[in-house]
Amino acid sequence: MSTAMSAAWPYPLLADMVLAVHFGVVLFVIGGLVLVFVGNRLATWPWVNALWFRMAHLVAIGVVAAQSWLGMVCPLTTLEAWLREQAGEASHDQSFVAYWLQRLMFFTAPEWVFAVAYTAFGLLVVLAWWRYPPRVARSRG
Repeated sequence: MSTAMSAAWPYPLLADMVLAVHFGVVLFVIGGLVLVFVGNRLATWPWVNALWFRMAHLVAIGVVAAQSWLGMVCPLTTLEAWLREQAGEASHDQSFVAYWLQRLMFFTAPEWVFAVAYTAFGLLVVLAWWRYPPRVARSRG
């Protein structure tokens, strides 16, 4: 391994890890709403109405929408870009997994489009709270 490569070696891995976490957050936000609707329709997944799950989901989309309206870049995006810069990578010099995760997650559109989309999704989450209210877990005993 060359000296330049050994000095940069942890950064590509860390950048890929941050991207994977970011993708997990996206899956949680989108998939969480799907799970709430499906779980309530099937009436077989009572955990989808657990207060902790619903609060985490509401906070997640709330943060995303607020960042968008405030013109802020997601801190995970910023961290990943910094790690890739430390590794000496251009945006196209990524691993196979990073390439495809970024293709799935990032789109080019005017900022207002994202703000409106995130807000509309947030309103769907609020609608789910109204339609399927969260429940506080009862203690057994």
